[in-house]
Amino acid sequence: MARRGKHGFPDRIETDLAVKVEGAHYVYPNGQVVALSGVDLEVKKGELLGVIGQNGSGKTTLTKLLNRLLKPSSGSVYVNGLLTTDRTVQEMSAHIGYVFQNPNHQLFARTVKEELEFGPRNIGTPEDEIASRVAEAVDFFELAEFIDEHPYRVSFPTRKLVGIASVVTMKPSIIILDEPSTGQDHQTTRIINSLMRRLAGEGTTVICVSHDMPLLADVVERVVVMRDTRIVADASPREVFADEQLMRTTNLQAPQITNIALQTVYPLGGPIALTPKELAADIESRLKKGQR
Repeated sequence: MARRGKHGFPDRIETDLAVKVEGAHYVYPNGQVVALSGVDLEVKKGELLGVIGQNGSGKTTLTKLLNRLLKPSSGSVYVNGLLTTDRTVQEMSAHIGYVFQNPNHQLFARTVKEELEFGPRNIGTPEDEIASRVAEAVDFFELAEFIDEHPYRVSFPTRKLVGIASVVTMKPSIIILDEPSTGQDHQTTRIINSLMRRLAGEGTTVICVSHDMPLLADVVERVVVMRDTRIVADASPREVFADEQLMRTTNLQAPQITNIALQTVYPLGGPIALTPKELAADIESRLKKGQR
C-alpha cells in the first residue's frame, strides 16, 4: 500500500493518466483571492489539450499546480501517478516541462547553446545524449545562426523559441506551453504548430494554455474552458467553438473562420469548419450539391 502524503492522499496511484486532478482548490496566501474552486481534470498520456478562458479564470494557476510551482489549498494533483504535493519542483521537472509565457522569466544562460544544455544536464543526462538533443533542437527550431548568441540579444520571437527548445531538450513526458504563440511572427508560429503535432506524435502529453483560438482549433484534440475559477466546458474544439452561448458567456472569440461558418454554411447543417481549408471544402461541396 502506498504511503500517505501530508494531506492524507496516497503518495502515488496506479493510473494510465498523465494528469489527474480531483477537487483542487487554490486560495492565495492573503486569503482574499480564490484562484481555483473544486477543479477536476483528467488528461490522457499523449493527449493534446487546449486550455482557454479569460485572464483570471484560473488557467495559469491550474497548470502551476501540475509542476508543483503551487500547492493546492485542498484536493489532490497527480502527475504520472505521483502526488505532487509532497514533491519538489526539481523532482517534478523530470516528468513535466513548463514553458513560461514570457521567456525573460525563464532564460538565464550566457549563450543559446548553454541554455539548451542546462536542462538535460541538470537531470543527469549523459553528455553525448545532451549533444544529440541540442543538435536536434537547433535544427528543428532553426536556431543555428543564434547558437553562440546571448539569449537576450536575439529577437523576442526567437527568444521564445529558445525557451521552448530548452524544455524540449529535457524530453519530459508532459509539456505545458503557456501562451506559446504570443508575440510570435508567422514563421515562429509555424514552428510551434509543427512542434505540438510532433510531440503528440511521439507520445508526449501537451497542455497548451492560449488565447490563440486558430492555433488550438488547428492542433488540439480537446479544449477545456475555464470561467471564474472553474472548468465550465470540456469537449472537442469543434463542439466548443460552435457553442455561441459558451463563447459569449466566457467572453471568448471563436476562430474567425468558425464565426464566418456559423453565419453562412453552418445553419444548413453539418460539422462546423475550424480552418480556412475546411470552410473552402464545405462551400465547394455544397455548391456541387446545389445548396445555397
